[in-house]
Amino acid sequence: MRVERDRRWADKGEAIGHGVSWLARWSLRVALAALGFWMAVWVIGQLWVVVMPVLLGLLITTVLWPPARWLMSKGLNSALAATIVLVVGLAVLGGVIAAISSSIASGVPEIAQSATEAVTQLQDWASGPPLNLRDTDLDRLIAQGLEQIKSSIGSIAGGLLTGAGAVTSGVVTGLVALLLAFFFVKDGARFTPWVRGLIGERAGGHVTTVLERIWVTLGNFIRSQAVVSLIDAVFIGLGLVILGVPLAIPLAALTFLGGFIPIVGALIAGALAVLVALVSNGLTTAVIMLIIVIVVQQVEGNVLQPILQSRSLRLHAAVVLLVVTAGTSLYGIAGAFFSVPVAAAVAVVMRYLGEVIEARSVVMDTSQPDGDEPGETERSPE
Repeated sequence: MRVERDRRWADKGEAIGHGVSWLARWSLRVALAALGFWMAVWVIGQLWVVVMPVLLGLLITTVLWPPARWLMSKGLNSALAATIVLVVGLAVLGGVIAAISSSIASGVPEIAQSATEAVTQLQDWASGPPLNLRDTDLDRLIAQGLEQIKSSIGSIAGGLLTGAGAVTSGVVTGLVALLLAFFFVKDGARFTPWVRGLIGERAGGHVTTVLERIWVTLGNFIRSQAVVSLIDAVFIGLGLVILGVPLAIPLAALTFLGGFIPIVGALIAGALAVLVALVSNGLTTAVIMLIIVIVVQQVEGNVLQPILQSRSLRLHAAVVLLVVTAGTSLYGIAGAFFSVPVAAAVAVVMRYLGEVIEARSVVMDTSQPDGDEPGETERSPE
């Protein structure tokens, strides 16, 4: 009886020891994986000035590649096709910006007249009850405001210089991204064969399959983002038209373009719509427009965008929200924009690894002799 009890305790101790050893091994693996992930994030942060143009160039290439591929199918060489689609794309973007600028310029006199009337109405309201401010009081308040601006001129100048530096860096990044997009379109078809020749046929087959799937994922991201921006622009544009706000079409176009710039783009476009409504149509219209902008952007950012991107990128809506939050906290606006496609690319890699592991496990199961189970050891006859 005592021997059986000792054997039972020995079996439990062996099972506990096996479980602890298994947990220790996997804890070490998880810790090493977390360390590798942290090092990758650190390296990306150190090389962000290089990584940023590459990511932008890849996203631009997803837009330019379909027409370039069509031109190549008609007999044009890759360099000429890449040049044509890049020049046409820049011309279309420049034409849209020029049309918006001319429309805004034509509406400026009307807005200026409305602004003058609004200032006059504000002065009349301030001179009446309950404020009862006289012209001298208004002049004194304006003078105090000017003195406050003069005292803060140093910080304002520093902010302007910082903003100018950021704009210059953005322009340089955009130019580098365009050049990279040209080379990606021109030589993209030769990239996967080059990878196969570089790392070997066996590993190259896996890598090229993953890269092709990531490429499809990036295209889906751009299309879903365009759909979200279009819906945002349509509903805000309809609100502007219904309320009779001038420059409705240019403001809707700016809303569409701003939708590709996370957080800041939508914020600036919405603020411009509310400001134009305030200056041209008064406070009531501006408040209604503000409500429309807030509702549309909240629905678009918290409901529509996660749902569309989760379907096109095969990511859950909650995952999209979490990765956008993490990307924003780590890399700001750029992190908010690139976090979703990067997470989708990581998901593509994980799914492919799961497929490979599943395929190998099936092969191992079929290679076992009949009646034997993997991991089963021979037992001595009792």
